[in-house]
Amino acid sequence: MSSSSTLKSSSSTSNHHSYHYDVFFSFRGADTRKTFTDHLYDNLVAHGIHTFRDDEELENRGDIAADLDRAMEESRFFIIVFSKNYATSKWRLNELLKITKCMVEKGSEVIPIFYHVEPRDVGNREGSFKDAFSEHRKNADQEKEKLIGDWEIALKKVSKLKGVPVDDQHEAKVIRDILEDILKILDRKPLHVGDNIVGVDVHLKRLKSLLKMEFDEVHMVGIYGIGGISKTIIAMTILKMHFWSIEIEVC
Repeated sequence: MSSSSTLKSSSSTSNHHSYHYDVFFSFRGADTRKTFTDHLYDNLVAHGIHTFRDDEELENRGDIAADLDRAMEESRFFIIVFSKNYATSKWRLNELLKITKCMVEKGSEVIPIFYHVEPRDVGNREGSFKDAFSEHRKNADQEKEKLIGDWEIALKKVSKLKGVPVDDQHEAKVIRDILEDILKILDRKPLHVGDNIVGVDVHLKRLKSLLKMEFDEVHMVGIYGIGGISKTIIAMTILKMHFWSIEIEVC
């Protein structure tokens, strides 16, 4: 399922702000750091999308809360990966409060991803979310109860956005859809390559046959040779022709 409807669900006024980060990730590390989140993060970075992820960006561990707050203020998009243990983390729930504040005050774009959880579990605190909030409420004083109430309101608000479900779908396709939507909104384009370049047509035809673009599979093709024979031009021409469906590294 493409996330295009998700991106349109929040205000477009964010275009009027200046941002340091394109995307801020909010996720429960124990659930998705080495799987879905890591794969999505790598794809965003590979396409030149400046993405904040706490284990990559927080060099000074002295005041993590202040660093996270600053990073959220400087981010255009927010990707929230709701997983089974998301609500067990006070850090993530406090991030969520800040994200919803950015939605209201700055029109920030928010992409909720429901990773093996249902939107109703998030919004109504059912399933694992119910268990997490039961733990939060143990021995909670009046101040803590108010904070918990704010968390619940934030979860309800974001759960109503049209998000991206990840259950039995192919995760690679989900990631491609999210990436494509973000690239289109950011208006990112591949490197410029001139049209009608002489002498590359035969190489392009051969390279396209090796990539097997008609199949929904991963293929890797290397281009090698001495310097000055247009290897980079050939690679970038292919990228220009199929920008949304392939990745290219030029060494």
